[in-house]
Amino acid sequence: MREEFQIDSEAEMIEAGHHLARRLRAGDFVSLCGDLGAGKTHFCKGLVAGLGCEEDVASPTFSLVREYRSRAIPVFHFDWYRIESAAEVLALGWDDYLDEGGITLVEWADLFTELLPKDEYRIDITILSENRRRITISHS
Repeated sequence: MREEFQIDSEAEMIEAGHHLARRLRAGDFVSLCGDLGAGKTHFCKGLVAGLGCEEDVASPTFSLVREYRSRAIPVFHFDWYRIESAAEVLALGWDDYLDEGGITLVEWADLFTELLPKDEYRIDITILSENRRRITISHS
């Protein structure tokens, strides 16, 4: 599966996250890749809301991982931007999170591709202009 479309606002980025959320099931993995300011966290806001979680979604840049547990299937939201090695990711309890059977979202997933599962939804966000983005969603 591969989809590509363009968006022109934060609201459309959030709606794109809602769009993907409709497909996700327990145990699914979503990697998000794109430059700083591309909209990865806004996409995650829409995705988490689309899954029925009522919690506010914030970037886990400094906390490294946020957990959203307001529904039966937990959502684990990672941001690898400030992490320097795969060993640091593992030290966060990476394998335990994957084994829990929730939905895992990883911003900056392209930094440690060796840790990514083979079955993933990959979201590539490309900045086209100040407000316009191209989103490519693929599933392996």
